[in-house]
Amino acid sequence: MKETIKTIYLGELRTEAEHVQSGNKLITDAPTDNHGKGEFFSPTDMLATSLTSCILTIMGINAEAEGFDIKGATAKTWKIMAENPRRVAEIKVEFNFTNCSLNTTQQQILKRLVKVSPVPLSLHADLIQNISLKF
Repeated sequence: MKETIKTIYLGELRTEAEHVQSGNKLITDAPTDNHGKGEFFSPTDMLATSLTSCILTIMGINAEAEGFDIKGATAKTWKIMAENPRRVAEIKVEFNFTNCSLNTTQQQILKRLVKVSPVPLSLHADLIQNISLKF
């Protein structure tokens, strides 16, 4: 099996990851509260972003399959850190679908997808996933 991502440590608490299939690259940087420059997403920012993007992608797949569109939907994400050990303790996500014309059935379809997408199901049960949807 071919690897999915190749990562290199660039020094100064920075990494560069390459998506093997596409060749696209992204850089991570340690946050300023953990010895870094905070000039790029931190690895824990990427974790929080993955949660939001995964849920929104699965919602898009299901909306498409059901014949409706969520283009223009937005989300705000907050990452709450804990100490001893340093870890992400909570991720708060507010999805906003007010730019989409969704009926009650469509809203229900989206609501049921919040906890059943791959990333939410892959995260440790101790990590609080505080998800809200605005229609």
